[in-house]
Amino acid sequence: MTDVNITIIDREGVEHKVLAPTDMNMNLMEVCKAYELPVQAVCGGIAMCATCQCYVISGHDLGERNEDEQAMLWEAQNVKDNSRLGCQVPITEKLEGLVVELAPEE
Repeated sequence: MTDVNITIIDREGVEHKVLAPTDMNMNLMEVCKAYELPVQAVCGGIAMCATCQCYVISGHDLGERNEDEQAMLWEAQNVKDNSRLGCQVPITEKLEGLVVELAPEE
């Protein structure tokens, strides 16, 4: 099993250093939920609510947003150029050292 180190900054500015497994087909939203971070994930991870929106702070290239993610972020609040939906970010080895900040709740 390979784990990657990810830093998640919560809405109070507190850093949470977490280990995320790359062999369980998880996404960033599910990792936040597993560590009991305040991510609502109202839609259950199908890019329909934006309650798992986060900002990519580190220089990681997460690839292009898919059509569903782009459409949801178009309607969401507090969107920035580095916004991503956590449910659309699969946990892979290339995320080692990733730093994200949870977006404000709408």
